[in-house]
Amino acid sequence: MKSEDVFERYSRQIFIEEIGLEGQKRIRSSKVLVIGAGGLGSPVIQYLAAAGVGTLGVADFDEVELHNLNRQIIHNENTVGVSKVKSAEAFVNKLNHKVQFTGIDKKIDSLNAEETLSQYDIIVDGSDNFTARYLINDTCVKLEKPLVYGSILGFSGQVALFNFKGSKNLRDLFPEPPFDEDIPDCDSLGVLGALPGIIGSMMAMQVLKIITGLSIQSDQLTLIDTLHWRFQTINF
Repeated sequence: MKSEDVFERYSRQIFIEEIGLEGQKRIRSSKVLVIGAGGLGSPVIQYLAAAGVGTLGVADFDEVELHNLNRQIIHNENTVGVSKVKSAEAFVNKLNHKVQFTGIDKKIDSLNAEETLSQYDIIVDGSDNFTARYLINDTCVKLEKPLVYGSILGFSGQVALFNFKGSKNLRDLFPEPPFDEDIPDCDSLGVLGALPGIIGSMMAMQVLKIITGLSIQSDQLTLIDTLHWRFQTINF
């Protein structure tokens, strides 16, 4: 794209007084890792790519399945059976070829977490199990990386920012993980497709606020109940 096309592309962000050209430059130079290219990861990936994040890492080891498509909107019928990372890469390349996409087609575990997360400025947790969430959290604390967290189930979701400039982390809120088998999940109770779009968009907004230096609240958990349309913020 020509330089004038770059300005035109992001003009509606640049026109915002609190962002401007400097903010867009920060977005362009940022490195964000999204762990999980599923229900939460999909809208995060979509909006960060649209915003022009310079380097977008996506980690996932699953393949696209038909039942994913009601909520994982970066994938489509033609990518069923394809790795989610490859499907996400194709989506991002079509949306914004200027974004440097880094696909990590493997599980984030105790052997690779530190090396993988250390390469990024901000980590986004779109994982779907507590083992991964606590590993990601603990690695971010060790590496002093801000962590944008979200979870969804049925009609309800949660969003929080952990470990931002020394703020509290997941273990300050929930010191120990529960046993995964004791916790209901989307596979057993389902999720209405628009919900992860809401929560994921809120997570993407948190990332962009961090990047551009906007005022942001930490040590808070936001609870979203879309069935009764209630929003609650809990300080911790």
